[in-house]
Amino acid sequence: MGIYERDYYRTPSPRGGLGMFDMWSITTWLIAINVTVFFLDIVFQGSLTQWGYFSIYTAIGHWQLWRFITFQFLHLRGKFSHILWNMVGLYFFGPIVEQYLGARRYLVFYLLSGIGGALGYFVLNYAGFLNNGPLTSLVGASAGIFGVIVGAALIAPDIQIVLLFPPIPLRLRTLAWICVGLAVYTVFSNGANAGGEASHLGGALVGLILIKNIQWLDFVQPRRPRMRFNGRRVPTKDWSKDFNR
Repeated sequence: MGIYERDYYRTPSPRGGLGMFDMWSITTWLIAINVTVFFLDIVFQGSLTQWGYFSIYTAIGHWQLWRFITFQFLHLRGKFSHILWNMVGLYFFGPIVEQYLGARRYLVFYLLSGIGGALGYFVLNYAGFLNNGPLTSLVGASAGIFGVIVGAALIAPDIQIVLLFPPIPLRLRTLAWICVGLAVYTVFSNGANAGGEASHLGGALVGLILIKNIQWLDFVQPRRPRMRFNGRRVPTKDWSKDFNR
């Protein structure tokens, strides 16, 4: 995805590294934790998944509320593509939202989007759009990442990216609409992985709400000075010059 060639990723940050994606960023730590948990779960033969997956029966029926968080750091055991594509999405789009919100607000944004994914799965299942029973397990970071993609698309909608397959250029806003549209179609047509796509919609909705109401996140990190740009509140740095070169 071509944004890694932009100045945003080449300009050294005050703490070193490439852009915002340095070894101390929240995005970096999220990727590291996800990858570590993935391999530890293989070593311990799925014990982490058993303890942390989300299901309606365990998380809601038995009030095991930690599962709203822990399922976000688990992936299908032995299925490397599951974690690979999630981490690729987080790598490219996470730094945009992190720089916009600040580290602590970004972390809360990400986790709340993931929780929204679990709630979206529950609501759509309860409404009869899914055929999953209460014992069906849900794992993966993609609900939070959908929130990140939607958030990034609202922050910098005109970023030009190049898809890997097929290699065509798209605006970030267009990519977000395609992702959400495919999720809607899959859920309402009861397609493959409809439960996972339901969680994607929940994560995207929470990401949309939070990025439009970022003052709700001020309890964890005061906002930096902001200015008006094209009728929207954006960071003092004029992002349009970096993202549209």
